[in-house]
Amino acid sequence: MATLSMVSVPIVPLSIRGRSSSVSFPAPKGGIGHGGLRIECIRIGGVEIPNHKRVEYSLQYIHGIGRSRSRQILLDLNFDNKITKDLSEEEVITLRKEVGKYMIEGDLKRFNRVAIERLKEIRCYRGIRHKLGLPVRGQRTKNNCRTLKGKRASVAKKKSPSSQEE
Repeated sequence: MATLSMVSVPIVPLSIRGRSSSVSFPAPKGGIGHGGLRIECIRIGGVEIPNHKRVEYSLQYIHGIGRSRSRQILLDLNFDNKITKDLSEEEVITLRKEVGKYMIEGDLKRFNRVAIERLKEIRCYRGIRHKLGLPVRGQRTKNNCRTLKGKRASVAKKKSPSSQEE
C-alpha cells in the first residue's frame, strides 16, 4: 500500500507568524504539473477545454465547433474518443493544428457581426428586423418572441363608450 507523504510548514504561535497560517500540500505523484500543482485544462483555439470529459465533448466548448464538427475532426485525425487528460503531447499538438483550420471563436463572431451590419446597411428586410429587435426568420410575433422584444410594456385599456356617457 502506497503512503502519501505530506510537506508541512511548522506551526508557529500567531504572535510570531503574523497573518500567515500553516499549509500542507500533498507530494506530487508524477504526471503533468510542477510540485503540488496540476494542470486542469488543455488550451485549444484560445479556449480551455475540460480535462475530465471525452475529446468529442470537450471540443464543443469551442465556439464554432459542434457535435458533427468535433466528430469530423476526430475522424480526420483517426483519434479514439478518449478522455482529454489521456491525450499525449503530440496528439494535443495535432489537435490544435486541425482545429486551427476552422473559423472559430473571435473570427467567427466577427464574421457574423459584419454580416449582420451589412444587412442593416443595405436596409433589406432581415436587416430591418435585426435593427428593430424582432424575429428575423418569419416567426409570428403576436404571442411569443419575448426574448427579442423584451419585457411586456403595460398598455392602459380604453374606456368603453357606455361608461363615458355617465
